[in-house]
Amino acid sequence: MSQQETHGFQTEVKQLLHLMIHSLYSNKEIFLRELVSNAADAVDKLRYLALTNDALYEGDGELRVRISADKEKGTVTIEDNGVGMTRDGVIEHLGTIAKSGTADFFKNLSGESSKDSQLIGQFGVGFYSAFIVAKKVTVRTRAAGHKADEAVLWESEGEGNFTVENITKATRGTEITLHLRDEEKEFADDWRLRSIITKYSDHISVPVEMWQEGTPESDDADGEKIPATEGSWKVMNKATALWMRNKADISDEEYQEFYKHISHDYTDALMWSHNRVEGKQEYTSLLYIPAKAPWDMWNRDRKHGLKLFVQRVFIMDDAEQFMPSYLRFVQGLIDSNDLPLNVSREILQDNHVTKAMRTGITKRVLGMLEKLAKDDAEKYQQFWAEFGQVLKEGPAEDFANRERIAGLLRFASTHTGSAAPTVSLDDYISRMKEGQTKIYYIVADSHEAAANSPHLELLRKKDIEVLLMSERVDEWLINHLAEYKDKQLHSVTRGDLELGELEDASEKEAQEKLEQESVALVERIKAALGSAVADVKVTSRLTDTPACVVAGDGEMSTQMIKLMQAAGQSVPEVKPTFEINPAHPLVSRLNDLQDEAAFTDWSNLLLQQAQLSEKGSLVDPSAFIKLMNQMLLANMK
Repeated sequence: MSQQETHGFQTEVKQLLHLMIHSLYSNKEIFLRELVSNAADAVDKLRYLALTNDALYEGDGELRVRISADKEKGTVTIEDNGVGMTRDGVIEHLGTIAKSGTADFFKNLSGESSKDSQLIGQFGVGFYSAFIVAKKVTVRTRAAGHKADEAVLWESEGEGNFTVENITKATRGTEITLHLRDEEKEFADDWRLRSIITKYSDHISVPVEMWQEGTPESDDADGEKIPATEGSWKVMNKATALWMRNKADISDEEYQEFYKHISHDYTDALMWSHNRVEGKQEYTSLLYIPAKAPWDMWNRDRKHGLKLFVQRVFIMDDAEQFMPSYLRFVQGLIDSNDLPLNVSREILQDNHVTKAMRTGITKRVLGMLEKLAKDDAEKYQQFWAEFGQVLKEGPAEDFANRERIAGLLRFASTHTGSAAPTVSLDDYISRMKEGQTKIYYIVADSHEAAANSPHLELLRKKDIEVLLMSERVDEWLINHLAEYKDKQLHSVTRGDLELGELEDASEKEAQEKLEQESVALVERIKAALGSAVADVKVTSRLTDTPACVVAGDGEMSTQMIKLMQAAGQSVPEVKPTFEINPAHPLVSRLNDLQDEAAFTDWSNLLLQQAQLSEKGSLVDPSAFIKLMNQMLLANMK
């Protein structure tokens, strides 16, 4: 196994290397932030593993990261005495990108440097950022607890392959040496490296050290001897856990850099909340709302959750038990004083301390979002554009906070005349007509289909606002959000419109008269359509359209059927209720037709038109076209 082996990079790694070298040139110094961050993670992981096996320390419990430079050779070395890697680990971690959906991610890249650099930042650059400044990278590593001769040397020029061979390394941990490109030699300067560490790594709780040269013996101005000093490793960062420091002592820049450290995001966070809880439970939380959605937010295999620390000891990366799924975009950490140091995912699952902390943290995030919505509507719209569809999962998942989540939702509306989802349920309620008891909404395939639906005609005429929903998740949301602040949400495509006091006595009288006059027509259409419909009624919702189809109370809506079918669920056949508008010229002429065959054709044509308007598609479009052509020909004679 000691011989040198050459391996090819995974295709995605080649693409990432090429893009980073060409797209991230404007911010080259982030390579040091990424490599120091990885080294600090390796130290944290060793500290955690040593809780149950302190032999892994190998007599050296002073954990740290060291950075050194050689100006003459043009190299920078980042070394840690953390957990290290085995040969298999090196091949796996330094030759592939272990993220599901990476191929899809690369399809989204545009080839435009400025746009791609943002996307790569969301993807996380990590170890490969070394190639932004290095023409060659050498890694020497030995896993903690393994023999000195089980160390590994990994080397690559970042082109298409890398080499791996076994070596002897006396100490555990990883040492990465960057052989800088000629034009990047500025990074071999000690002062330059120090300034980058201060800028990016001050918040890391692991000491980041640099070598400080000793000074020879000398005389001061008074002729007094100044003794010589020996060279030594000096800590360059504060090396205290940022979240344990006083909020007043932490600058916005430090909070933002810490966010980038834990999230591997390339852009600043939108907002954050730093909080210490004392009482029954004692814990500190530092929670961030990102400005941009991660590229793989809808990937089912994507890990999410908070970093968990217990008494400042790192335990795990993605403790999802502290954050409900509909808040999976939240980044940050939690540091508990009440959980045991040997806590596992299984223990977290049913732990009463975990549940209490999850409740507290969920309320804190919702409070952050409520404050943002109240104080800065524009910034909240920026958040909504990125994460609104995820937040809509909340009412189904979190019954206890359903009302608070509902207050954070935003929709398009007939009031604004825009497709932008800017209207809150509170906005809607504030504009409700006197006597209005319901919040009216429609769910359709697109905003245009919702905004132009015939179901809105009467409501438009009465100037009653309707919420326009067209996202796939909306039907799911509305099935779990029956009311808000004692106002029922009512679909304009279902059952009766239930206008209540919004309909005056004369209108009710006219509607009842129309229904009585149309009894014979309704029965005739029922007979013509037979089993194609559940029922035929005179409509109360149309003014300019001849007919529409509606779902009966308690029946599945068109959108819910589509949602179930898209998820691979079999759905029983649902027959629509067909509503006709006798005041429309087409329907009144239909009433005068004596030819029963023609009457049946016209009834079918109106039904299929209504279904097309409601569903956006027909089961048999060719039959509809054939019928339409037949009717056109008959009327051209």
